[in-house]
Amino acid sequence: MNKLYIGNVSAEASEEDFETIFEQWKIPHSGPFLVKTGYAFVDCPDEKAAMKAIDVLSGKVELHGKLLEVEHSVPKPHVGDLCRRHLNVSILSLTCSPTVNTDTETAVVNVRYAAKDQARLAMEKLNGSMMENYALKVSYIPDETAAAEGPSAGGRRGYVARGSSRSGSPSLGTRPKMQSDIPLRILVPTQFVGAIIGKEGATIRNITKQTHSKIDIHRKENAGAAEKPITIHSTPEGCSNACTTIMEIMQKEALDTKFTEEIPLKILAHNNFVGRLIGKEGRNLKKIEQDTETKITISALQDLTVYNPERTITVKGTIEACARAEEELMKKIRESYESDMAAMNLQSNLIPGLNLNALGLFPSGAPAPGCSSTKVWPPPQGHPESETVHLFIPALAVGAIIGKQGQHIKQLSHFAGASIKIAPAEEVGATPQRRVTIAGPPEAQFKAQCRIFGKLKEENFFGPKEEVKLEAHIKVPSFAAGRVIGKGGKTVNELQNLTCAEVVVPRDQTPDENDQVIVKISGHFFACQLAQRKIQEILAQVKRQQQPKPTSGAQPPQPRRK
Repeated sequence: MNKLYIGNVSAEASEEDFETIFEQWKIPHSGPFLVKTGYAFVDCPDEKAAMKAIDVLSGKVELHGKLLEVEHSVPKPHVGDLCRRHLNVSILSLTCSPTVNTDTETAVVNVRYAAKDQARLAMEKLNGSMMENYALKVSYIPDETAAAEGPSAGGRRGYVARGSSRSGSPSLGTRPKMQSDIPLRILVPTQFVGAIIGKEGATIRNITKQTHSKIDIHRKENAGAAEKPITIHSTPEGCSNACTTIMEIMQKEALDTKFTEEIPLKILAHNNFVGRLIGKEGRNLKKIEQDTETKITISALQDLTVYNPERTITVKGTIEACARAEEELMKKIRESYESDMAAMNLQSNLIPGLNLNALGLFPSGAPAPGCSSTKVWPPPQGHPESETVHLFIPALAVGAIIGKQGQHIKQLSHFAGASIKIAPAEEVGATPQRRVTIAGPPEAQFKAQCRIFGKLKEENFFGPKEEVKLEAHIKVPSFAAGRVIGKGGKTVNELQNLTCAEVVVPRDQTPDENDQVIVKISGHFFACQLAQRKIQEILAQVKRQQQPKPTSGAQPPQPRRK
């Protein structure tokens, strides 16, 4: 592969500029420079010249004030040939995205079939198929222009093709689980990246082939940083095998280069999962340490930013011990992710139009259920009814929620489309909590409460080993309270089992002036949200039953003639 991609190119760059640079550094090239807006291509006579260009120029040479990024150009895969070779079915259309992501070395290809059973057959036969040492990842993308029983399409999991959407499709919930939706992300010292890639990429190709995984080495991220992230896409077993192989390669390279420092395993995990990984009073983490004979530490919350929601889990021990710890840690993380996915699948069905990816709840490379960052399903006809929820937060956190001169609460209200008011201190007296009243439709409630939970975690109002759990109150008509409780407490018990939230309808309440009583809900964000939605479902059912039924034979009112 002797064709080079040159990125981060200034708009002022010309072919003559590149001729001068290559001549200055004595790098031969066998063809003209193809200069485009922001990038360029050039052919080298052999692999040696291509590698020299990458080593000498990439991240080291400036052109018009911008550091050039040079690497091998990745050709578009011929997926159409593979589809036709594996499948004796008619392909209606095949479209490749016009460019390939050279950072992750991935491409998106849409294949459209005439019938759903043909798409299923394609999915079964193509998923995991090797092409140019890469395993194909195939999943459904609903065809919004076709009928409900129309064709499905195949595309790369975790990537949304241009001009297509995955938002809100129930079919995503039934796709075969060929690989983990959560990739394994690790940090490796920059000086070992070359050994992991190997000469002309031979080592990394061998790892991907042996472990049936897709490995992205993010060389461009954090230029000059001491560590580089690596993302591994595969089954849990494939991820673990690839990780172990990478650790062994680093250990060998350290011996060969007389590198004496310890090389720990560093795993990157989205902050949403870390609380459950640690467990109450750190019990989960302590058990993993004891079972695997390792020492595990997790980076501080203060290191998080809006752009970097990942925590670094550092594991110290032998390679075998670190490998066992990785399996246990990722098992916990995947369980947390799947639990959130199950809850969010229900959320996305109960709140049409909700764009979950926009809230940043899920790690990069992991799809949020039933949603896409590029498109949102249209809301249902009519306006959803406004709801009022009273959320109780630590009194010390009020300033963080309000923000300087009220800026944060104003932005939050605008973002969520909800009215958000905090009760004055005099109203609550000396209690350690303050009431936040949120009024708005279901989607607004979801957005506002999500940001409040997140803000409390960001501002360290809950410890690093604690999960944010808050209490929410909603008011229900007194005559409907029995329906929430159910016969012998059956409904409320089922509700708690389903949502993992604590739901309490206090006994002997005196209804307020509107003949309403309080239902208390306690738990983490997803649990609270799901409990609120299920209770609102019960109330809607009660409301429908309270409406007078039309008498038989009654004619609907006729419009007046003008």
